[in-house]
Amino acid sequence: MYLYLKSLHLIFVVSWFAGLFYMVRLFIYHTEAGDRDASERSTLFGQFKIMERRLWQIITWPAAILSTIFGYWMVIELNLWSQGWMMLKLGLTTLLWVYHLANHWLYRRYQKDELVWNSTQLRLWNELATLWLVAIIFVVVLKGTLNWIYGTLGFFAVGVLLMIAVRTYKRLRK
Repeated sequence: MYLYLKSLHLIFVVSWFAGLFYMVRLFIYHTEAGDRDASERSTLFGQFKIMERRLWQIITWPAAILSTIFGYWMVIELNLWSQGWMMLKLGLTTLLWVYHLANHWLYRRYQKDELVWNSTQLRLWNELATLWLVAIIFVVVLKGTLNWIYGTLGFFAVGVLLMIAVRTYKRLRK
């Protein structure tokens, strides 16, 4: 049973992250479409709202829910509640859910064509999901062998590198 649960959990985790990554990209495109003339902006806004709605409701929300269900099922099945690495993973997953719900708030605003953040802010926001992905994968794969000092430093180093990459991309784009 464990391998089936693990497989389903991983499939839905991948789908959840794909949805989160692409959703924020759609918000970026939606925001940048606000700079177009009225006719083009209206057409693009309509198309982006359809794409956002389908991605969010058909892929991202179901994947988030199912990955959580199968993940907790594995924790219960294997009785992993006392494992330190699992507690850390569940804490990071809780923060990922906060990020997901913040994206839901953005989604609702963008469905009303309320452009909340500029494209640079959204690019930085998008990198938070990358940080959670990296952190969760390292915690799960390395479990008890992870040196927390190096892990923490590595986590922040990845964050700094991502911010530098976004700023460099912004300069190159201009």
